[in-house]
Amino acid sequence: MFTGIVTDIGDIRSLERRGDLRARIGTGYDTHGIDIGASIACSGVCLTVVQLGSDWFDVEISAETLDKTNVGAWGVGQKINLERALKVGDELGGHIVSGHIDGLATITEMRPEGDSVRYTFDAPRNLARFIAPKGSVALDGTSLTVNEVEGTRFGVNIIPHTQEVTTWGASKVGDKVNLEIDTLARYVARLAEMQG
Repeated sequence: MFTGIVTDIGDIRSLERRGDLRARIGTGYDTHGIDIGASIACSGVCLTVVQLGSDWFDVEISAETLDKTNVGAWGVGQKINLERALKVGDELGGHIVSGHIDGLATITEMRPEGDSVRYTFDAPRNLARFIAPKGSVALDGTSLTVNEVEGTRFGVNIIPHTQEVTTWGASKVGDKVNLEIDTLARYVARLAEMQG
Protein backbone atom coordinates (compact mmCIF):
# COMPACT_ATOMS: atom_id res chain seq x y z
CA MET A 1 0.00 0.00 0.00
CA PHE A 2 1.07 3.56 -0.73
CA THR A 3 -0.19 7.09 -0.07
CA GLY A 4 0.47 8.87 -3.37
CA ILE A 5 3.03 11.13 -1.69
CA VAL A 6 6.08 10.98 -3.98
CA THR A 7 9.35 10.81 -2.01
CA ASP A 8 11.95 10.59 -4.79
CA ILE A 9 12.35 11.16 -8.52
CA GLY A 10 14.11 8.20 -10.10
CA ASP A 11 15.73 7.94 -13.50
CA ILE A 12 15.58 5.02 -15.91
CA ARG A 13 19.16 3.82 -16.35
CA SER A 14 18.57 0.77 -18.53
CA LEU A 15 15.77 -1.27 -20.08
CA GLU A 16 16.29 -4.89 -21.08
CA ARG A 17 13.77 -7.15 -22.80
CA ARG A 18 13.92 -10.72 -21.53
CA GLY A 19 10.75 -12.76 -21.02
CA ASP A 20 9.56 -9.60 -19.24
CA LEU A 21 10.98 -6.07 -19.28
CA ARG A 22 13.73 -5.44 -16.73
CA ALA A 23 14.35 -1.82 -15.72
CA ARG A 24 17.22 -0.36 -13.71
CA ILE A 25 16.07 2.72 -11.82
CA GLY A 26 18.45 5.24 -10.27
CA THR A 27 17.34 6.53 -6.88
CA GLY A 28 18.26 8.84 -4.02
CA TYR A 29 16.89 6.27 -1.55
CA ASP A 30 19.36 4.56 0.79
CA THR A 31 19.34 1.19 -0.96
CA HIS A 32 20.83 -0.50 2.13
CA GLY A 33 17.38 -0.02 3.67
CA ILE A 34 15.57 -1.74 0.77
CA ASP A 35 15.08 -5.51 0.73
CA ILE A 36 14.94 -7.73 -2.34
CA GLY A 37 11.22 -8.32 -2.85
CA ALA A 38 10.24 -4.87 -1.54
CA SER A 39 7.46 -2.99 -3.36
CA ILE A 40 8.18 0.47 -4.77
CA ALA A 41 5.59 2.52 -6.67
CA CYS A 42 7.22 3.65 -9.92
CA SER A 43 5.06 6.38 -11.51
CA GLY A 44 2.25 4.78 -9.54
CA VAL A 45 2.90 1.20 -10.63
CA CYS A 46 3.65 -1.19 -7.76
CA LEU A 47 6.82 -3.03 -8.82
CA THR A 48 8.99 -5.58 -6.98
CA VAL A 49 12.70 -4.99 -6.37
CA VAL A 50 14.72 -7.92 -7.78
CA GLN A 51 18.28 -6.53 -7.53
CA LEU A 52 20.00 -3.66 -5.73
CA GLY A 53 23.07 -1.47 -6.22
CA SER A 54 24.51 1.47 -4.32
CA ASP A 55 22.15 4.00 -5.96
CA TRP A 56 19.81 1.89 -8.08
CA PHE A 57 17.33 -0.97 -8.01
CA ASP A 58 16.06 -3.34 -10.69
CA VAL A 59 12.45 -4.35 -11.28
CA GLU A 60 10.87 -6.82 -13.68
CA ILE A 61 7.72 -5.73 -15.49
CA SER A 62 5.20 -8.19 -16.93
CA ALA A 63 3.44 -7.96 -20.28
CA GLU A 64 0.16 -7.27 -18.43
CA THR A 65 1.68 -4.21 -16.73
CA LEU A 66 3.14 -2.99 -20.02
CA ASP A 67 -0.30 -3.32 -21.61
CA LYS A 68 -2.22 -1.43 -18.90
CA THR A 69 0.24 1.38 -18.00
CA ASN A 70 2.61 3.93 -19.58
CA VAL A 71 5.64 1.83 -18.56
CA GLY A 72 6.02 0.53 -22.14
CA ALA A 73 6.81 4.11 -23.21
CA TRP A 74 9.63 4.55 -20.68
CA GLY A 75 13.00 5.49 -22.15
CA VAL A 76 16.52 5.57 -20.77
CA GLY A 77 17.08 8.87 -18.95
CA GLN A 78 13.39 9.41 -18.26
CA LYS A 79 12.42 10.65 -14.80
CA ILE A 80 9.73 8.81 -12.82
CA ASN A 81 7.96 9.36 -9.49
CA LEU A 82 8.95 6.96 -6.69
CA GLU A 83 7.31 6.03 -3.40
CA ARG A 84 8.31 3.32 -0.93
CA ALA A 85 5.56 1.13 0.52
CA LEU A 86 3.85 2.19 3.75
CA LYS A 87 5.09 0.88 7.07
CA VAL A 88 2.95 0.59 10.17
CA GLY A 89 3.00 3.98 11.88
CA ASP A 90 3.77 6.01 8.73
CA GLU A 91 1.83 9.22 8.17
CA LEU A 92 -1.01 8.82 5.67
CA GLY A 93 -0.66 12.16 3.90
CA GLY A 94 -2.42 11.43 0.62
CA HIS A 95 -4.98 8.65 0.26
CA ILE A 96 -4.82 4.84 0.19
CA VAL A 97 -3.17 3.83 -3.11
CA SER A 98 -2.61 0.21 -4.15
CA GLY A 99 -0.22 0.71 -7.05
CA HIS A 100 -2.57 -1.26 -9.33
CA ILE A 101 -3.22 0.96 -12.34
CA ASP A 102 -6.75 1.04 -13.74
CA GLY A 103 -5.94 2.73 -17.05
CA LEU A 104 -4.36 5.71 -18.75
CA ALA A 105 -5.58 9.30 -18.64
CA THR A 106 -4.45 11.85 -21.23
CA ILE A 107 -3.48 15.45 -20.41
CA THR A 108 -5.75 17.58 -22.62
CA GLU A 109 -5.06 21.04 -21.21
CA MET A 110 -2.63 22.83 -18.88
CA ARG A 111 -3.12 26.44 -17.82
CA PRO A 112 -1.70 28.62 -15.06
CA GLU A 113 -4.08 29.36 -12.20
CA GLY A 114 -2.38 31.59 -9.64
CA ASP A 115 0.94 29.92 -8.87
CA SER A 116 -0.55 26.49 -9.58
CA VAL A 117 -1.24 24.78 -12.89
CA ARG A 118 -4.76 23.53 -13.70
CA TYR A 119 -4.56 20.23 -15.57
CA THR A 120 -7.47 18.75 -17.49
CA PHE A 121 -7.42 15.02 -18.21
CA ASP A 122 -9.50 12.72 -20.35
CA ALA A 123 -10.19 9.39 -18.60
CA PRO A 124 -11.33 6.13 -20.19
CA ARG A 125 -15.14 6.04 -20.24
CA ASN A 126 -15.31 2.90 -18.05
CA LEU A 127 -13.31 4.66 -15.30
CA ALA A 128 -14.83 8.16 -15.50
CA ARG A 129 -17.82 7.14 -13.34
CA PHE A 130 -15.44 6.53 -10.42
CA ILE A 131 -14.06 10.09 -10.52
CA ALA A 132 -15.94 12.68 -8.46
CA PRO A 133 -15.41 16.34 -7.53
CA LYS A 134 -13.42 16.61 -4.27
CA GLY A 135 -12.57 12.91 -4.55
CA SER A 136 -9.06 11.53 -4.88
CA VAL A 137 -7.18 10.05 -7.82
CA ALA A 138 -3.61 8.86 -8.17
CA LEU A 139 -1.95 10.08 -11.38
CA ASP A 140 1.55 8.79 -12.11
CA GLY A 141 1.70 7.88 -8.43
CA THR A 142 0.71 11.31 -7.11
CA SER A 143 -2.34 11.67 -4.84
CA LEU A 144 -4.43 14.53 -6.22
CA THR A 145 -7.83 16.05 -5.45
CA VAL A 146 -10.33 16.30 -8.28
CA ASN A 147 -11.71 19.81 -8.80
CA GLU A 148 -14.39 19.23 -11.43
CA VAL A 149 -15.73 16.47 -13.64
CA GLU A 150 -17.54 16.79 -16.96
CA GLY A 151 -18.22 13.54 -18.79
CA THR A 152 -14.87 11.77 -19.17
CA ARG A 153 -12.88 14.93 -18.44
CA PHE A 154 -11.72 15.99 -15.01
CA GLY A 155 -9.45 18.71 -13.63
CA VAL A 156 -6.90 18.98 -10.84
CA ASN A 157 -4.66 21.81 -9.61
CA ILE A 158 -1.00 21.02 -9.09
CA ILE A 159 0.73 23.40 -6.68
CA PRO A 160 4.32 24.63 -7.23
CA HIS A 161 5.75 22.33 -4.51
CA THR A 162 4.29 19.24 -6.20
CA GLN A 163 5.58 20.40 -9.59
CA GLU A 164 9.09 20.70 -8.11
CA VAL A 165 9.29 17.40 -6.18
CA THR A 166 7.62 15.18 -8.80
CA THR A 167 7.76 14.77 -12.57
CA TRP A 168 4.72 17.02 -13.06
CA GLY A 169 6.92 20.06 -13.77
CA ALA A 170 8.03 18.40 -17.04
CA SER A 171 4.62 17.17 -18.21
CA LYS A 172 2.92 18.36 -21.39
CA VAL A 173 -0.40 18.18 -23.20
CA GLY A 174 -0.83 14.79 -24.85
CA ASP A 175 1.09 12.86 -22.17
CA LYS A 176 -0.54 9.63 -21.06
CA VAL A 177 -0.41 9.14 -17.29
CA ASN A 178 -1.12 6.16 -15.07
CA LEU A 179 -4.56 6.48 -13.45
CA GLU A 180 -5.59 4.68 -10.30
CA ILE A 181 -9.11 5.43 -9.16
CA ASP A 182 -9.88 5.79 -5.47
CA THR A 183 -10.35 2.39 -3.80
CA LEU A 184 -13.32 3.66 -1.80
CA ALA A 185 -15.08 4.83 -4.98
CA ARG A 186 -14.57 1.39 -6.52
CA TYR A 187 -16.20 -0.38 -3.56
CA VAL A 188 -19.09 2.08 -3.25
CA ALA A 189 -19.87 1.61 -6.97
CA ARG A 190 -19.69 -2.19 -6.62
CA LEU A 191 -22.01 -2.12 -3.61
CA ALA A 192 -24.49 0.07 -5.52
CA GLU A 193 -24.41 -2.39 -8.46
CA MET A 194 -25.11 -5.34 -6.18
CA GLN A 195 -28.05 -3.59 -4.53
CA GLY A 196 -29.52 -2.22 -7.77
